[in-house]
Amino acid sequence: MASNFEDQDPVTGSTEKPAEQPEKSEPREAKSAEKAEAKADKPEAKPDAKPDAKGEAKVESKVEAKVEGKPDAKPEGRSETGPIVRRRASSVQAGASHAPTPPAPAPAAVPPAAAEAPKPAEPQARPIEGPRPHGERPERPERTAKNGAPTLDLVELKDMSIQKLNQIAKDLGVPGVAGLRKQELIFKILQTQAEKSGLIFSEGVLECLPDGFGFLRAPEYNYLPGPDDVYVSPSQIRRFDLRTGDTISGQIRPPKEGERYFALIKVDAINFEPPEEARNKIFFDNLTPLYPNSRLKLETVRDNYSGRVMDLLTPIGKGQRGLIVAPPRTGKTMLLQNIANSVTTNHPEVVLIVLLIDERPEEVTDMQRSVKGEVISSTFDEPAARHVQVAEMVIEKAKRLVEHKRDVVILLDSITRLARAYNTVVPPSGKVLSGGVDSNALQRPKRFFGAARNIEEGGSLTIVATALIDTGSRMDDVIFEEFKGTGNMEIHLDRKLVDKRVFPAIDINKSGTRKEELLLPREELNRVWVLRKVLNPLSPTESMELLLDKLNKTRSNMEFLASMSG
Repeated sequence: MASNFEDQDPVTGSTEKPAEQPEKSEPREAKSAEKAEAKADKPEAKPDAKPDAKGEAKVESKVEAKVEGKPDAKPEGRSETGPIVRRRASSVQAGASHAPTPPAPAPAAVPPAAAEAPKPAEPQARPIEGPRPHGERPERPERTAKNGAPTLDLVELKDMSIQKLNQIAKDLGVPGVAGLRKQELIFKILQTQAEKSGLIFSEGVLECLPDGFGFLRAPEYNYLPGPDDVYVSPSQIRRFDLRTGDTISGQIRPPKEGERYFALIKVDAINFEPPEEARNKIFFDNLTPLYPNSRLKLETVRDNYSGRVMDLLTPIGKGQRGLIVAPPRTGKTMLLQNIANSVTTNHPEVVLIVLLIDERPEEVTDMQRSVKGEVISSTFDEPAARHVQVAEMVIEKAKRLVEHKRDVVILLDSITRLARAYNTVVPPSGKVLSGGVDSNALQRPKRFFGAARNIEEGGSLTIVATALIDTGSRMDDVIFEEFKGTGNMEIHLDRKLVDKRVFPAIDINKSGTRKEELLLPREELNRVWVLRKVLNPLSPTESMELLLDKLNKTRSNMEFLASMSG
């Protein structure tokens, strides 16, 4: 009986199945830009806040269907139930042919005020920008809404000091700004800006949650969840085939009553490319890995001995998987910093990410101030789960950029502490190796390190990580033994050189690069081999002192190699 009542039509009471009228199909591609942009400014339905497994409110917004180019978009101006009732009523007329067709109702008169209502301001299209590899954000053209209200960019606000944010809040008339944290102050500024009908743009790295929706995390906050994160609906994720690590930029709206997060209403760019072009990418795991064949030159100035020595004896190529094996206090962090500065100077096209895991806060600050790149950190006072989350976000972001044929360099300090964090968070398997390492704990850090590769289809991912030895911990030795031989470039640092204050403290005989003939010209390669034959009989200290003395007498490596033949 229940099924009969469900099938009964609410208008005529007939149980006869009405003939189904074909619905007007819309193309999958986006409508015209003007109509889509006008949609973005129309008021949206109120999202429902649902708590997810992580304690974050699930803002399941009904505005998803109005996002630009949405295949399941409803016609404008219709309610959630309006189209269903009208289709059912029209079906009844088609099914009950014996009944006379009633005359069509006259269209309702439109009030003059509604007819002459001005159209909402159309947001100006945000220009597609290239990647900002070294932290230098290019100047953006000033955008202004048609009603004269200025626009704000969430990313630019995060770069401002707290004093400048207080001044902006004062100019906008934001109440109660005293005592607010920076994220809360930005939240208040954007809310006030939206009330003045201004446009708001944002950019972030997508983190997809198990429930299907996601949030745009900010690299300025090391991808920590915050009040100014931007909600991305499940339909947008399906529409644009988004995955964790995608860098999304677009127009957002502030949260309404009962909501907690900003919501993305229009996608301008995916990984710095138009959304239409982002559909043609190949999944990272399906790309073809090759040996590195394009060199990353590290030599910059005459007294940059670290870069000059590495260029000669341990060259780095695009797609290299390098390991810096170092005892404590041998200058591994300074060596990474030197590599980072050399890459930003000689290869501005490369996207550089410095990932610091379980490091001291003062080292993080020093790295941020001395490196022109993206520095992501999780200090030693953070839990192990936080270390893992940061590392996963960084490697996923790098993979998405490589899918778009970008060259990415990740400098990790250190892979030993990352493996320790995985050993803490991975559920115990019951099989424990020596040192207390779980047998399954090293699989995920190996997957992180193994992602480094040169891609035949274009793009590359280079990872240079530090591995700790001689720390007195059996676990560190086991971790190093597991990673030894997995890379195609190794640099060994010697404690004896540091004791004699010889920098860089590189053990020349133990360090080297596989397939270096693919990176060096034939003439330079032959002279490097002659140099190694000369230095091989000497001790690590004597060989490095001799090499540094010769480099000090020449202005460049080419001049040094040319002097060898003479």
